Amino acid sequence: MAVTTEQVKQLREATGAGIMDCRRALEQTGGNLEEAREILRRQGLASVEKKKSREARQGLVDAYIHAGGRIGAMVEVNCETDFVARTDQFRTLARELAMQVAAMNPSRVGNEETDGQVSEDSVALLDQPWIRDPSKTIRDLVNETIAQVGENVVVRRFARFELGG
Repeated sequence: MAVTTEQVKQLREATGAGIMDCRRALEQTGGNLEEAREILRRQGLASVEKKKSREARQGLVDAYIHAGGRIGAMVEVNCETDFVARTDQFRTLARELAMQVAAMNPSRVGNEETDGQVSEDSVALLDQPWIRDPSKTIRDLVNETIAQVGENVVVRRFARFELGG
């Protein structure tokens, strides 16, 4: 089966992968979009591991104030270049992380070493189920963003504020 330009465009919009990567994945799967998406996801996760060793010193701080103004959160998310920090994907990730912190009140990010002072019932931010799609963790969300933007992304720190808390 020949792969159409429309199929490539549709897969590219869904995954953010490059045009040639989308074409190759569709050719491998005989035009099956779901299988091609899975191939691209696996390839993206493989490339994520390579990128994690790179230094991330750019980024942004984003804030979320819950309706009513009683709960708010700020999060610092870093990437490798200021160009990526200005992309919609990166800004969306930062906003989603701030919302997650406001909603779920994690005790730590999850990528730092613990010295036994963390209680057993606390779940690190990166290990929490995402509030919009509980089938994914926040770590999955960060890894998907790394695959989309092509740079290492690090959740550096966060703060949560609650009125009277």
